[in-house]
Amino acid sequence: MLKGLFNLKRWEALFKVLPEDYLPGFIMTLEVALTGLLLALVLGIIFGMLSTTKVKIFKVISRIYVEFFQNTPLVVQVFFYYSCLPYVIGGRVPKFLLGVIGVGIYHGAYVSEVIRTGIEAVPRGQFDAAYSQGFSYLQTMRYIILPQTLKIIMPSLANQALNLVKNTSVLAMVAGLDLMYYADRWGADRGYFVQAYFSCALLYFIICFPLARLARYLEIRAKQTPVPKKRKEVAA
Repeated sequence: MLKGLFNLKRWEALFKVLPEDYLPGFIMTLEVALTGLLLALVLGIIFGMLSTTKVKIFKVISRIYVEFFQNTPLVVQVFFYYSCLPYVIGGRVPKFLLGVIGVGIYHGAYVSEVIRTGIEAVPRGQFDAAYSQGFSYLQTMRYIILPQTLKIIMPSLANQALNLVKNTSVLAMVAGLDLMYYADRWGADRGYFVQAYFSCALLYFIICFPLARLARYLEIRAKQTPVPKKRKEVAA
């Protein structure tokens, strides 16, 4: 293993094919991660809002979605989509779509909890003030609650984006044409697994390290931002 790590010929072979064999997977990983994150945000906002409504059935639906997708492995979910979606759409599922659906729905459950926590952190008086001015629930969320919520949950959202990028590697199991898939294929073709997986890890690091630093920066900034205190009711 160590001899393979320091074998210069193997590294030279890797650098020769790096743009051709790794770049498509790197681009696919970025595309799946960005589009999957957008889907996760949309689902997270929808189900996060449903979980904070006074309508019980909406809360139950949100809870079922969150509990099911958080408590089943992403690998199982991706294999389920890979096996069942062709029967639904009547043909082969594009790898890009498979990846977006897999990581998007999975992380949407986690983003939903983040959104719910952020909404609940906003003082209840904000809702009451909005309703007194004639705002509907959706208008209250759009113009008053969600803008404040985003400031609170940005560090957690950045962490979810980081985890989502790393979880795109599961697509290699279904020939998802992502970075991990190309690295695994190149390593298997030549037997240079050390170089294949080390370079793959390095490319993931290039994507994830800035996100990790961003999450840390947002976390520190959030701690420095004063949190509005709730007013205590004074007895008459």
